[in-house]
Amino acid sequence: MALHDPNRRTFASDNYAGAHPEVLAALADANGGHVGSYGRDPYTERLAEVIRGHFGEAAEAFPVFNGTGANVLCLQAAIPRWGGVVCAATAHVNTDENGAPERVAGIKLLTVDTPDGKLSPALIDRQAWGFGDEHRAQPSVVSVTQSTEMGTVYSVAELRAIGEHAHALGLKVHMDGARLANACAALGASLGSVTAEVGVDVLSLGGTKNGLIGAEAVVVLDPSIGGLPFLRKMDMQLSSKMRFVSAQLLALYEGNLWSRSAQHANAMAALLATLVAELPGITLTQPVQANAVFATLLPGVADRLRESFTFYDWDHTRGEVRWVCAFDTTEDDVRALVAALADAVERVDAMEGVDATPPGK
Repeated sequence: MALHDPNRRTFASDNYAGAHPEVLAALADANGGHVGSYGRDPYTERLAEVIRGHFGEAAEAFPVFNGTGANVLCLQAAIPRWGGVVCAATAHVNTDENGAPERVAGIKLLTVDTPDGKLSPALIDRQAWGFGDEHRAQPSVVSVTQSTEMGTVYSVAELRAIGEHAHALGLKVHMDGARLANACAALGASLGSVTAEVGVDVLSLGGTKNGLIGAEAVVVLDPSIGGLPFLRKMDMQLSSKMRFVSAQLLALYEGNLWSRSAQHANAMAALLATLVAELPGITLTQPVQANAVFATLLPGVADRLRESFTFYDWDHTRGEVRWVCAFDTTEDDVRALVAALADAVERVDAMEGVDATPPGK
């Protein structure tokens, strides 16, 4: 018995979307009978082969339940107890994980303000200093997000420059790839070309935001990073019936489902950006490169629009909101949002005394 309206669509997050039908079919195929537990099963063994095919023969995969767990495990494994992680101030590890890196892993985050969520060698240097000073957490890892929390995408050249700079300083490189598929779709790039080939040492490989049900993976690309089997258990990310986690990841990454789904979500975001840009009083605040659209709205418009659609406020002081498209977002969904937005703008404009200048302008 369904407890929700399966026809309802939101633009709050790709986490709101259900599971892709091909993933549900893979789960059904993995069910039945008895196989080994804790990863000693044919699905996890096959996943290891698929991951090596994408990321190189040195790559080692560790399926986990969620992105926070993946990020904490990656950073724990790559950093000494006294180390610090250089990351953008908007990074998910800093803003949306309730202090898990600090509280669970005991890691100091060294944040850098960025206009678009992207780090650069120059920005890394703002925190990559104090080496040998016992009074300061030692910069040990650079953590980048691809695509970023601002919906922007690092180019291959940008990632290579970060990798080379970090390694020259003796730092490891971690990538939060919760939306890595969307970034690769935007770049027309392979998974390996934006990770292993540009110096990423350990990767949080996303799945939930691209049609899976609570399935992510830590992918170790630098063999010198160890301890993952023990850390995964210690951090409560070891699944007993791992075949069901691995089967989902297989469904996504063994073929091209990861790319097909991400390309569609990106295309819907591009359509949304094109259509909302034509409406008065709306300003796009970031380039739309993946599956997220950021915009500022006139006062009162967001509240009107919320009567029909769910989405997140991003920066209240600027009137900035975020809309995210998913693998199952349709053109009709996008056009319905734009129609509701146009109606909200018209209703607000009709009110007397409304300033037509967007907040922060």
